[in-house]
Amino acid sequence: MTPFTLHHGIAAPLLRDNIDTDTIIPSREMRTVSRSGLADGLFAPWRYSNADARVADPDFVLNQASYKGASIVLTGLNFGCGSSREHAVWAMMEWGVKVVIAPSFATIFRNNALRNGLLTIELERDRIQRLARWVSTDPQANQLIVNLQACSILSEAGGEKDVFKIDPMARLMLIEGLDEIGLTEQSLNLIEDFENRDQLRRPWVYLNDPR
Repeated sequence: MTPFTLHHGIAAPLLRDNIDTDTIIPSREMRTVSRSGLADGLFAPWRYSNADARVADPDFVLNQASYKGASIVLTGLNFGCGSSREHAVWAMMEWGVKVVIAPSFATIFRNNALRNGLLTIELERDRIQRLARWVSTDPQANQLIVNLQACSILSEAGGEKDVFKIDPMARLMLIEGLDEIGLTEQSLNLIEDFENRDQLRRPWVYLNDPR
């Protein structure tokens, strides 16, 4: 997992509530069991006026020239609800999304995002709408700077700095580029020390230990 500290990218306003995983990546678009090959189906019901023929809908925000290559998504309540498919996170990341900012996230989607290095930021709706105004005011300056070290968001167009809160453990995992297993492996020496001390205290527990 790539460590996340600072990201500077185009932000696309997709201000809809309850965007579910079947919209993010419909089951008919999941033609692979791997993490690759999913970006083409991202938001397929909205990106395409004809999904089978891959005819782009010019009204969809990610198809608009101003937001080409967007890596930050500003969205609504309960993002990522519905099924627990991890493919939703994989599709977004393969497309190039690094940050999703919403008033709230479905728990499973947020956990899947964390395990894959996708930063999810919770902000109040009015603050997200302000960010959307920042990036919509000038199509040539529709970029945000997200600093995970400082927990801040800054508009390149000169808007005031916004700040956010994030679970300290989630922040550490993202900055270090580690999932739960990788984080645990950093403490293997402490785990071994504990087991050695415990074995001295309770040797009968380890009599049949195959190690």
